[in-house]
Formats: sequence, C-alpha cells, structure tokens
Amino acid sequence: MASARGLPFEDDHVHDECGVFGIFGTEDAAAHTALGLHALQHRGQEAAGIVSYDGRQFHSERQLGLVADTFSSQAVIERLKGHCAVGHNRYATTGETMLRNVQPLFAEFSFGGLSVAHNGNLTNGITLRRRLTEHGSIFQSTTDTEAIIHLIATSNHTGVIERLIDALRQVEGAYSFVVLTKDMLIGVRDPLGVRPLVLGRSGAAMILASETCALDIIGAEYLRSVEPGELIVIDANGVRSLFPFPPVKQRPCVFELVYFARPDSLTNETSVYKTRKRIGAELARESHIDADVVIPVPDSGTPAAMGYAEEAHTPFELGIIRNHYVGRTFIEPSAHIRHLGVKLKHSPNRAEIVDKRVILVDDSIVRGTTSKKIVDMVRHAGAREVHMRIASPPTTHSCFYGVDTPSRADLLAANYDVEGMRTFIGADSLAFVSIDGLYRAMGFKRGRDRESPQFCDACFSGDYPIRLRDMEDGVEPKQLLLLAENG
Repeated sequence: MASARGLPFEDDHVHDECGVFGIFGTEDAAAHTALGLHALQHRGQEAAGIVSYDGRQFHSERQLGLVADTFSSQAVIERLKGHCAVGHNRYATTGETMLRNVQPLFAEFSFGGLSVAHNGNLTNGITLRRRLTEHGSIFQSTTDTEAIIHLIATSNHTGVIERLIDALRQVEGAYSFVVLTKDMLIGVRDPLGVRPLVLGRSGAAMILASETCALDIIGAEYLRSVEPGELIVIDANGVRSLFPFPPVKQRPCVFELVYFARPDSLTNETSVYKTRKRIGAELARESHIDADVVIPVPDSGTPAAMGYAEEAHTPFELGIIRNHYVGRTFIEPSAHIRHLGVKLKHSPNRAEIVDKRVILVDDSIVRGTTSKKIVDMVRHAGAREVHMRIASPPTTHSCFYGVDTPSRADLLAANYDVEGMRTFIGADSLAFVSIDGLYRAMGFKRGRDRESPQFCDACFSGDYPIRLRDMEDGVEPKQLLLLAENG
C-alpha cells in the first residue's frame, strides 16, 4: 500500500517536520509567504498554510498537499489580504493526516487574534496536554503546537510578549516559532538552537524563515541567524531582541548540514553545499577503496560524492538518474510493481556503470531498504563491484526533537554492526564517515569542553541534550514519535 506520506513507496530517509516563514511590512505579504514556502517545500510536503492580517482582520488558508496545490491560485492569494503573514509547511509521516493539524494555528484571545507556526517538537508536549486538559482546556488538534496556544490563554501575565515568554518557559524541546498578532511578528528559537531560524529584510519588510533559501527566492537580504534562545519582535517601531532564557551551550541539529537544509542555504552562517563536499572529502580520506567511478545517490548524496571524488582523484559521474515526477497520486501498485518501485524514483545510467567498480555515496542509511534496492539495481546494470559510502555516521537512535526517524527497532544501525549492514544491503564494502570526521568537515572538534562547539548528534551518539520529559513521565517512545510527526 502507499506510504503514509502519500508517496507510492516507502522512503528510506529521515525528514525534518516543518518549515516556517513570516513577513512583516509589505502589502504583498501572502504572495511573499507563498514563495517562501515554495523554497521550503523540502521541509514539509504533507500540508501548507498561510495566515495574514490586513489591519482589520485575520485571513487563513490551510490545505493538505503541496504549496503549489493551494497557493498557485491568484484568487487564493487575493483572499489573504494584509501587510503581514506567517506560513507553514508540514511533514507528517504516520497516523491520519487531518486538516485540523495543518498550521499555522489561529486563536482569538482577549488581546486579539494570534497565529503560530512551529518547526520542532516539544518533549513535554503530552505531559502539558494532560495537565491542560485536566484544567479545562479543549484541544482541537493532535499537534503539540496547540499546547502553546493554551499556555498563552491561561497565562496570568498581561502583554502578548509576556504571555508568550511565560508559555515558552513551561515547554521543553526543540523549536522555532513564528507568531503573528495584529501589530507584531515574533520569532523565537529554542535555547539550544536545535531547530533553525534566520532573519532577513526586503526593503522595509522584515522576514523570518527556516532557511536562507526562502529569502533568496523573494530577493531578500540575509541578515543573520536568530540566536539560540533569542526572541525577536518585529513591529512598526522596528526590530528588537530579547533573551528570556538562561544561557546554555548551543546544540544545533547536525542533520541540517548533513541532509535537511537545501544545499544553497546557509545554516548557522555555514554554506550547506560546501560543508557537504567537505564531509565527502573526509569520507574519502577515511575509507577510500580503489574504484573506477564515484556515483551519488541523487539528490541528497550529490555534494558529498563530489567532495569524495575530488579528494580520491576518482571520476565522478551521474550513474543514477532521479525521476522528479514520482507523484503523490500514483495508483496504488500491485505487490510486484511495489517490489520494483525504486526504479520509479531512480534509474541506472548504464553507460557509466557497466563493467566498472562503483562507489555509491549517500547521505545516510536509516532502515536500509532503499540502499539494498539501489545496490541491487546498480549490480543489475552491470557493475563489477558496488561499494557504499555514507556521508554521516550510523543512525543508531531515534530523534525526538522534530525529526522523522523510525523507532530504534527499525533502524538498521541499531540492530547490526557495519558488517551486518553491508550484508543486508548487499554491497561489496560499506563505510560511514566517523563522527569525528563529520565534526572536522564542519570546522569543529567534537568534545565536551567549553571551547568545542557542539551539535545535537543524538541520532548518532544517543546523547540527548534536552530532557525527554514525556518518556520520563511514562509516555511510550512510539507515542512520543507520533506526536513529533504532528509538530
């Protein structure tokens, strides 16, 4: 049957849950937001929404599907009147997909309307929900984001910013929020900076977005990353910055640089594309084997494969061609067609494969199912040898910070050593970049001392920098993952 994402076959990559965008100070706010969401489509493909404000009232459009499915219509954009707007792309992977979970969420308060869009996951979201419902809150969705709405509503503070800060001090987890009220746009990043958020400007308009590629598409200027724990307020008086949380050591998500972010984005002032090439070079230095050609598993493995080939002085070729038009509406396949499904997305370029010793470079191995099929496909295309090189360490642990990963029972690296994984995928050899090599490629030395910048690398190390409060309170890990997939 079709996967929960609506794609015809199971995807074997991890996925970020959401992309957020906010703009303040332009009469084309909704149109700019729609373009920004287009650029962030890779961060969420299940649903999209925009909420705008025109000085008198809020306007909302939220639909299941890709951004283009809803926001290519001029009539829709014209309904979203206003000089400010927030938008959201959602990525849900299991469980029922429901319109009521589509963001931005909106609610009316005593001070007026408020809309919020969220990238990440609250690790005490279920605990908060239980507490709030016991005190009379009525939830309309199954997303952890709605807890913020209720915490703002029940706060004893007066001003909007004070209520929001009061709410944020009660949540734990990884998050970037963009919040729209009738007179301000607010952005906030979690104290460890796990989830990304950037600040930009287009003329007089100020912009918040998950990635810099969302600024590029509208010709906006990238100003800087929002600092971990920073709350930015944008209103008619300009931009001001608050730091309402005690300072802690930052731990941005390492997988943003490995896979999530678009290659043309900057993440924490770092070029994603150049970083991925450096990871590939580290991988070659650590584990190169004599071969005739280096081939990326497109598209995510391409920059690393380029870096690998340059460092190893081995020819780089596009030996696998990706079909970008495997759509969400593909007819439900029979068992036989489902078995061949990888060829709908990837096809061998036989002239670059036949009778050659091939090194395949990919960004990660999660379940291993796709890697197994790709290795088999390359062999059937005539390769003499197939060697797999992975531009990240083995993914041994689930993420509870807003990233779609399977439970540990379904992670290949949690159940096999490297040799067992090699046997499972059928490669002649298999190697991963070491975690130290990954840090070197990013310009850091992995350590725990104050001078060594750290990333959140829990998916590789099991070192979770934020408490998993819900799990401590007895919530099953599977349920916590499900909530993350709705956030």
